[in-house]
Amino acid sequence: MPASIRPLLSRFGRALTAGVRWLRDVIDEVASSTPARLALVSFTAVVLVFVGLLSLPVSYRGEGAAEFNVVVFVAVSAVCVTGLTPVITEQYWSEFGISVITLAIQVGGLGILTLASIMGMAVSKRLGVRQKLIAAQATNAVNLGAVGTLLRVVVITVLTAEVIVAALLFPRFLARGEEFGDALWYSVFYSISAFNNAGFTIHPGGMAHFADDPWILLVVALAVFVGSLGFPVILVLSLAWRRPKKWDLHTRLTLTVSLVLVVIGAALLALFEWNNERTLGSKGFWQTVLEVVFAAVMPRSGGFATMDIADMHQTSHLVLDMLMFIGGGSSSTAGGIKVTTLAVLLLAALAEARGLDDVSVFHRRISPATIRLAVAVMLVGVATVVGGSIIMLHVTKLPLDLVLFEVTSAFGTSGLTSGVSEASPPAGRYVLSVLMFQGRLGTITLAAALALQNQKRLFRYPEERPIIG
Repeated sequence: MPASIRPLLSRFGRALTAGVRWLRDVIDEVASSTPARLALVSFTAVVLVFVGLLSLPVSYRGEGAAEFNVVVFVAVSAVCVTGLTPVITEQYWSEFGISVITLAIQVGGLGILTLASIMGMAVSKRLGVRQKLIAAQATNAVNLGAVGTLLRVVVITVLTAEVIVAALLFPRFLARGEEFGDALWYSVFYSISAFNNAGFTIHPGGMAHFADDPWILLVVALAVFVGSLGFPVILVLSLAWRRPKKWDLHTRLTLTVSLVLVVIGAALLALFEWNNERTLGSKGFWQTVLEVVFAAVMPRSGGFATMDIADMHQTSHLVLDMLMFIGGGSSSTAGGIKVTTLAVLLLAALAEARGLDDVSVFHRRISPATIRLAVAVMLVGVATVVGGSIIMLHVTKLPLDLVLFEVTSAFGTSGLTSGVSEASPPAGRYVLSVLMFQGRLGTITLAAALALQNQKRLFRYPEERPIIG
């Protein structure tokens, strides 16, 4: 090695070491703060990275660079695994840009909190108590000593599921006449987009391009459904899927409510759209059943659609609004207030109606703290959707039905669109970007912050019940 190069390599080594130490100090400082700050800093940093990548001229198919409002919107949508986009993905973005979006979906799907904890382990070679508490909240782990192992299991589980989905899609793309390389790429892209509930597509017309292909629709719907259950549920099912008695309360509630919502959603959509000539009226029985089931799964946060949302009846829009607002399972890639929140609120209302002191289900009692947390999450969700709708109505001047649908889709990180994202001015797209960010980040930080704030007073005020109802 020439003597002149050695000093340069030595300086590079010292600079690299200093950089690693600085990164470790930043991670430790952020991780020692509140979960809300960790989530906010992590999400913001990752979004900014992908905004920078999508701003590069190589990411855009046209001359120069993409519009900044489009870049911000798509970067937030991909990292928050939403799927809303004001442009046609395969026409607007280059192969490099689509690869960046795919990477953003994967990062967002794994979960920023999970990745932050893993990065802290990799850089600082340790996971502090506060980091374990935050990671435990993100992954629903009870044993803090097992958090590090659980984080690795989460990553392995996600990647394994995506490989399985890609393996199921690959032969079908080949059978449709795609070349080997294209079939492989489509399989990988749609497996990542489906399992992470992102809803991005790269074919003309979106998922309507495959409306006549039951295999692709069923595989994508199954991937979306499983991905929306949440990592704790997937891990429990993988360990004890033959022994339902071993399932914890969270798993039982998530599966029960999820299946009930899909069945109810499919039944209502079939009732309202069966004779609609613009959507399902001209299609055969089994094709209609297939698309109705597919449409009932997607509001959980999938975002794929075989029908044009604008052609559906307003009653169907309202059904989809409710399903998107509820979303999927906790600690999953889905958005919304989560199915367990809905379950706890319904159980609390039922217990109150029956005059019971305790809220119980599956021979388990639900604590008052959990009920209060569910109420808080619900109220924040309602306030976000109402506030966002008011602002979007003022900015876009579009009908309430379409605006409410788009706002709910953004908050629930669903990705189904009524066309508002495309028709909105730049100000409206920034508003929707904030809603997607809030929808993905808000319930996580709220649940984490409230779960760690368990204060006890040394006194209690006299009890008095105001008139309710």
